[in-house]
Amino acid sequence: MSTITTPLRFHPVYQPYIWGGEKLRSRLGRTDTPEGIVAESWEISSREDGMGVVSEGVHSGKTFQALLKEDAGGLLGRRVKKDDFPLLIKVLDAAKTLSVQVHPNDETAAKFGGEAKTETWYILEADPGACVYCGIQNGVSPEQFRAAIADNTLEPLLKKIPVKAGDAIFVPGGRVHAIASGCLLLEVQQNSNTTYRIYDWGRVDAQGQGRQLHIDQALQVSIFEEEGSALTPAKPLSPLAGLPREQIMISPYFLLEKLSLDCQASLPGNPESFQVLFAIDGDLEVSSGGEAVKVPAGSSVLIPAAAPATDVKALSGAMHFMRITQP
Repeated sequence: MSTITTPLRFHPVYQPYIWGGEKLRSRLGRTDTPEGIVAESWEISSREDGMGVVSEGVHSGKTFQALLKEDAGGLLGRRVKKDDFPLLIKVLDAAKTLSVQVHPNDETAAKFGGEAKTETWYILEADPGACVYCGIQNGVSPEQFRAAIADNTLEPLLKKIPVKAGDAIFVPGGRVHAIASGCLLLEVQQNSNTTYRIYDWGRVDAQGQGRQLHIDQALQVSIFEEEGSALTPAKPLSPLAGLPREQIMISPYFLLEKLSLDCQASLPGNPESFQVLFAIDGDLEVSSGGEAVKVPAGSSVLIPAAAPATDVKALSGAMHFMRITQP
């Protein structure tokens, strides 16, 4: 069995949800999007409902699933206990406000079903006045919450957080949330697609029908009393390969670090975990295993755990990139 050591770029899987817009084309320069609304780009996905396919290099045309069958250990690293990619990494363009929703956590998924989903949002761009909703105001009871859904007065019961580029928001399973219009963001989440829609702002289709709600399931998994803010400040870390670094988010499921790069560097191999690099604000060249790929600003590459040292080079001047690993 061969060991996979080259950087892996995947064709994005685009999703045309009703709240999407056109910023993936206009702001990120994506030329491969379908016509019309584009809400999400599934950047790194091993899911059957959005399977990644390698876009270039020696493994071009192979699905992520096929690569995992070939060399799951070499791809994922020692910290991943299953032979599947544990995350789903996306870019979202919220031209309209998303529904108010919630996902189960590990405990409630085991009890009530569905896939657990904890996620983090990193704001890439935010229109003036942009915000997110994340959490329920303290003192609100499930009965009050259900009544507010019924009479379209839910918004005041939600915690509203103004956001700007560079902000990070933590959304553990069980935290009720919605991304408001004007946010372009990177989302890192558990490998899950279970969403319980609670409230859709009274939206209806051309036939006057609203989207399906899942209120009973949502109330089973929602957390009603939480302290603190979902907005999480960055934490300085020691440099990696000489590059300034800060911790954006750490959870049991993922670690996000933001690194600054003005020329080039060699990232050490990491047999414990895969590394996903996301180019935040400049083009990046990534080389390992004898192969180099270009990672344009606003896109991603997967570095296998079996890769030796990985060279990174800034192609358009000083820039930042996100490094996503297992904690």
